[in-house]
Amino acid sequence: MSYRVLIVEDHERWRQCVRSVLERGAAWEIVAEAADGLAAVHIVEALKPDLILMDIGLPGLDGIGAARQILAQHPGSRILFVSEHQSPDIVQAALGTGARGYITKSDAARDLLPAMEAIVEGRSFVGARFGGLIVNLDTGRAAARETRRREVGLYRAKRR
Repeated sequence: MSYRVLIVEDHERWRQCVRSVLERGAAWEIVAEAADGLAAVHIVEALKPDLILMDIGLPGLDGIGAARQILAQHPGSRILFVSEHQSPDIVQAALGTGARGYITKSDAARDLLPAMEAIVEGRSFVGARFGGLIVNLDTGRAAARETRRREVGLYRAKRR
């Protein structure tokens, strides 16, 4: 079975890289590409892809705004953010839309295919670099406080 993928990225060179990776495997069929968020919203309406690879920094309607619109109109859509942004606030905002995953472009060589596979199998995926930021993907709220509490507890235990 192959999964239908929409690539939403404003940089042609990056779209070509992603396309070349996906075309090597039989599991992925690229059904369309978009260079801005508004085009992505229209393409999802028309083609209903199985998975949407979404950048954040898009002209016009950004990726977070596009994801909100897509998920409001098509709640079952599966979105994986692939972005250069590494700020926990941006990751949290992106996942707060209801997207199922987030990886950075710098980690895409390692994380892209595993993230895509996880998401089409109904799981979520957050890149390894965000391991300290535990995110509840259903509500989009970071549970970093719990992580911090454990870290403080470990620190105190080591000092004794």
